[in-house]
Amino acid sequence: MDKPNDLMDKLVSLCKRRGFIFQSSEIYGGLNGCWDYGPLGVELKRNVKNLWWSDVVTSRDDMVGLDASVIMNPRVWEASGHVGGFADPMVDCRKCKGRFRADQLYYAVRQGQSRHGGTVSVGFSAIADKAQDALTAMELQLKKKGRQIREWSSDFEPIRYDQQQSDQTPCPVCGEQECLTAPRAFNLMLKTYMGALEDSSSLAYLRPETAQGIFCNFKNVLDTQRLKLPFGIAQVGKAFRNEINPRNYTFRSREFEQMEIEFFCHPSQADQWYKYWRQARFDWYINLGLGSQRLRLRDHDKDELAHYAANCADVEYAFPFGVSELEGIANRTDFDLKQHQECSGKDLTYYDDQTKERFLPYVIEPSAGVDRSVLAFLCEAYTEDEAPDDKGNPKKRVLMKLHPKLAPIKAAVFPLVKKDGMPEVAHKIYDDLKKRWNVFYDEKGAVGRRYRRQDEAGTPFCITVDGQTLQDQTVTIRDRDSLNQDRIGIDKIASYLSEHLGN
Repeated sequence: MDKPNDLMDKLVSLCKRRGFIFQSSEIYGGLNGCWDYGPLGVELKRNVKNLWWSDVVTSRDDMVGLDASVIMNPRVWEASGHVGGFADPMVDCRKCKGRFRADQLYYAVRQGQSRHGGTVSVGFSAIADKAQDALTAMELQLKKKGRQIREWSSDFEPIRYDQQQSDQTPCPVCGEQECLTAPRAFNLMLKTYMGALEDSSSLAYLRPETAQGIFCNFKNVLDTQRLKLPFGIAQVGKAFRNEINPRNYTFRSREFEQMEIEFFCHPSQADQWYKYWRQARFDWYINLGLGSQRLRLRDHDKDELAHYAANCADVEYAFPFGVSELEGIANRTDFDLKQHQECSGKDLTYYDDQTKERFLPYVIEPSAGVDRSVLAFLCEAYTEDEAPDDKGNPKKRVLMKLHPKLAPIKAAVFPLVKKDGMPEVAHKIYDDLKKRWNVFYDEKGAVGRRYRRQDEAGTPFCITVDGQTLQDQTVTIRDRDSLNQDRIGIDKIASYLSEHLGN
């Protein structure tokens, strides 16, 4: 059985080999925490976003969409608490220039291990590149104090980081003693400047989340769309965080994409809608192929909740590198609208014509990571089995068992050989199917090798034109997972694919 790291290495290799994911600016040595999606990856990612949008917006009558600006007035982030509190405690090594989160080093101290073997006087393992999203003791205590999860304060009592402790702790990378700096706050927002001058008056930020754009537009949407509670606003968009230590492939990166809903309702209905969205979002992943034992829905403990949240649950997936969050569903009460109402001076209350009641709505927030979802679907799909080669001998096969709705390529069309009129017939089939689905044409190499390439791309069906096709206008359709082959007429291909692809 492969070790988790071996499985992850194989997946990363396949993603590069088949054009799912590339390292950003690779020809210049890359850029840590940034990734590019190749021809197959961009189709997979688009399918994830389109299926989400179809499920939560297009098919509902209580949801509308929004596309807010990436750069917003800096006061937005002051009101939301990001300017003052969206920070991690950072520690540097003076020798190797390594950079780590101080809370991760604390967590490592409790493990009593070192990358360099055995235990050390203070002791820690290389948590910086192995720590998962599970909350550390420090983060839990910060939540109890009513601060944001990323907040750091030097007066934090349960765990105090000072120069003496740093000097006693060896670097987790180089092992050098007395080389770590005292922790200092490191704000995770990426700064930029707007206008001709680069000074405080032109300071702006790339948004660290998409939610605040929805809250700021709550009144605009309400007034222009003539909506009545309950209703939601959905958004898909990029967000940016200057992570100290990006890790685990595309799971934690500095540029990422979110799929978020802010569902507004009467306070008395908030618990009902929280339960609804909690289950609905979990079921969405199951319906797209994450129905294995790797997926779970975990409710937050009371001492784990943020100060503004009445309830929260995470959809979590067991990646090869550990169990981590795909999506959070939270009852955020009226915290966000109240903050923006107070800081902007604008009335963000809702008036109910029937009850004659004016109030700030409560908000249920299902917030999903696009890149994390894509990575989970890739991890779940990666499979190794055996299949006959061109000579009929069993041979190891690597395939991506992506749900047909997620598959970047829906079908591949092959002529068995490049002669006898087979390419012309195959091209006609390809051209007809291309009008409806993303399909692929391939006539190079042995047909067995062409099958293998499409297996690694996750293509559900391969259509082969052979000698019999020229006689009776039938083709073979090969199923990626079962390897079964059906013989059907050319005029039945579209209906066959429609039935099996679900669209």
